[in-house]
Amino acid sequence: MAIVDKRDCLTHLQDATLELGCGSRKRHPDAIGIDALDHECVDIVGDVYEVLARVPTASVKSVYSYHLFEHVCDLPKLMSLLERVMQPGGILQVVVPHFSNPYYYSDYTRRHFFGLYSFSYLACDRLHRRKVPAYGREAGFELSQAELIFKASPPFYFRHVFKKMLQAVFNLNRYTRELYEENFCHVFPCYEVRFEMRRHNRAAPR
Repeated sequence: MAIVDKRDCLTHLQDATLELGCGSRKRHPDAIGIDALDHECVDIVGDVYEVLARVPTASVKSVYSYHLFEHVCDLPKLMSLLERVMQPGGILQVVVPHFSNPYYYSDYTRRHFFGLYSFSYLACDRLHRRKVPAYGREAGFELSQAELIFKASPPFYFRHVFKKMLQAVFNLNRYTRELYEENFCHVFPCYEVRFEMRRHNRAAPR
């Protein structure tokens, strides 16, 4: 897939903010929007792997992504590319559907499931009690936040209010989040998970 740099962003990237898979509406107006489809707000049109491969090393200070990571074919490769382009201390914020989200299964383009521990396999995790294997991968990010997000689609406004109450309760601390995912996720489905990771100084895998 050819890369179309509509606003010549790749030639002068410095302390940049990227929004991956921004679609037709960027949540962060000052970010450089990257998407495979050419919407008006998209700054660079192209495959996310190919675009990131063109980004200079340590030129990005923050990356945001909303409902992209579940669609990509190779998560470790994407994380490795982000580790290379991001500056030490840079923030990566990723929002993805929770595995209990009933709408997840309707979209045939989704490839991955996500729960509280999903990025614990891809980043250094001091948040959660249970430790998971890294499968030989040296992580370049440290997980700093994993938050459960509850929503209800219109016109179910009363249900939305109820779910926001659940969100407040189950996000009280690490114990309540893990209690929810082990015991209540199929009773009260969660809509999505918001992860925040910080780039540290450990070398990214090559």
